[in-house]
Amino acid sequence: MSQKTYLMLKPDAVRNGHIGEIIARFERVGLTIEKLELANVTSEQAAQNYAEHEGKPFYNGLIEYITSGPVVKMVVSGSDAVVIARKLMGATNPKDAAPGTIRGDFGLVMDENVIHGSDSPESAEREIGIFFPA
Repeated sequence: MSQKTYLMLKPDAVRNGHIGEIIARFERVGLTIEKLELANVTSEQAAQNYAEHEGKPFYNGLIEYITSGPVVKMVVSGSDAVVIARKLMGATNPKDAAPGTIRGDFGLVMDENVIHGSDSPESAEREIGIFFPA
């Protein structure tokens, strides 16, 4: 069954020139890029997207980082898109991410871990609404 997921190439991925290689990895496994935009995340979007982390010690740094430069926002679809995308991304902490995964190949530190991806179809729907409002 086809499903949609939301992906964001974070400021470090854009700054370091990894956009094309990362997008190609999703296309190579058969996922379809439905929407794609290079843009800056607004403070409001960041607060909505990371609301569950508000009050945690890393929250302010996370908001500051995600709004620090352009990102690539994407809606990607395909069979089990959420699960497939998360496997391609690798562990959240790049030091734990396997070689061959996006974070394993391009990430260095937890605070700049290259990519965000929805963790469930429900999160994908919510995040798509934040970053690609109707």
